[in-house]
Amino acid sequence: MTTTLTDLAALPGNTYAAATRAPRLDLYGPIHKALRQFMGHTLQCVGAMDAGDAEERAQVLDGVVSLLGFMRSHLAHENEYIHTAIEARRAGGARHTADDHLLHLDAIGNLEDEAAALRVANEAHRAALAQRLYRHLGEFVGENLVHMQVEETQNNASLWALYSDEELGAIQERLLASIPPAEMALATRWFAASLNMHELSGLFGEMQQKAPPPAFEALLGIARTQLDERRWAQLARALGRPPVPGLVAV
Repeated sequence: MTTTLTDLAALPGNTYAAATRAPRLDLYGPIHKALRQFMGHTLQCVGAMDAGDAEERAQVLDGVVSLLGFMRSHLAHENEYIHTAIEARRAGGARHTADDHLLHLDAIGNLEDEAAALRVANEAHRAALAQRLYRHLGEFVGENLVHMQVEETQNNASLWALYSDEELGAIQERLLASIPPAEMALATRWFAASLNMHELSGLFGEMQQKAPPPAFEALLGIARTQLDERRWAQLARALGRPPVPGLVAV
């Protein structure tokens, strides 16, 4: 059976038409890419961890704690800036994802408790506690993947219906201004690992225009550690700087 353009246009919610319109400002896209990468990496590390190796166990659990703290902060940012914006013009419009956030906060607390228990567990209990953490972290990651899909479709549809891109840009700027430097540094590490070059060069191009030069250089240095030579050269040239100091950017 051949799918025609008419068939695509008739999909629920006119999916084809939505997909072929000029893109709107997406408040969720870049950070969700970073979160998917961060969550997947952390889950893989927990699954591969030798729970009997004290140094490795401590390193992996530090990563789990870092992820969970970042997730808690991310939920707070969405609650304060994105959910508030939706609710201001459509009462109840963010209720679904707001309710999810409450469940996610409970899950984060439980996972932090499990990580703390594994950190100090005696030898007899480490393997079982590591397996428990791995399973529950996997469940958390899976729930968040579904949750982010809802935000990127339903919540974005609400934002685009209720706000202009100029208004969304102002919301984004207020959100970004509220993020402490250490959190932004961690986000930048995962932005660099997850965004395509168009997205990454756009992100750093905006930073280059708006951030103080020392802050911009520090964040660019973090990104550099996550990029191979080819991707770094692409980003450097997009920013008008040579990939290697002393060379001329072309």
